[in-house]
Amino acid sequence: MGAYKYLEELWRKKQSDVMKFILRIRCWEYRQLPTIHRCSRPSRPDKARHLGYKAKQGYVIYRVRIRRGGRKNPVRKGIVYGKISSQGVNQLKPTRNHRSLAETRAGRLVQGLRVLSSYWVAQDSTFKYYEVILVDPAHNAIRNDARINWICNNVHKHREARGLTSAGKKHRGLRAVSYTHLTLPTIYSVQISVVAVSLKKKNHSTHLNTPTLLYTINT
Repeated sequence: MGAYKYLEELWRKKQSDVMKFILRIRCWEYRQLPTIHRCSRPSRPDKARHLGYKAKQGYVIYRVRIRRGGRKNPVRKGIVYGKISSQGVNQLKPTRNHRSLAETRAGRLVQGLRVLSSYWVAQDSTFKYYEVILVDPAHNAIRNDARINWICNNVHKHREARGLTSAGKKHRGLRAVSYTHLTLPTIYSVQISVVAVSLKKKNHSTHLNTPTLLYTINT
């Protein structure tokens, strides 16, 4: 295994003594820094590279601090002068997740860069910390790279504010598979079993083992 594979396995065991100590030290360090600041290098190089980061010119890493928990309704005097359906000040949950908020704040600070993706790095009782990968669309190293120059197109301006990043698609519900349309309104429990069936082409010279999903409803 390569070095990045060892780092990936290490980050999977966040409850180990080594990771607990490292995350506690890093949280202490991040608390002393500004809310949004630029990093010299990613804290998780394996995760950053998995999301498209390259250690070359044109790529920037920003670390963002987001306050944990829900959000209050910003009303005057804490009173909602409206209908009953609009009542409520506390215990309100934002529609967007914390990682999407971190991407938006980083993109708002450096408006000349494009947000590629982001990932979680640490958290404590009050804050969560994310690192956002940004790309400079005006840099020649980016414009001449066929793997990343798609982001130089004008349609990708502030893609984080329009829910087009990975975190944005998640809070929009575009990454989850819903089985609600398979549920029957009956008193019996509905069990959905997924059966993988391999399909083969009619031509015997080429065999394509493509798994498909068949849903069987047993009442």
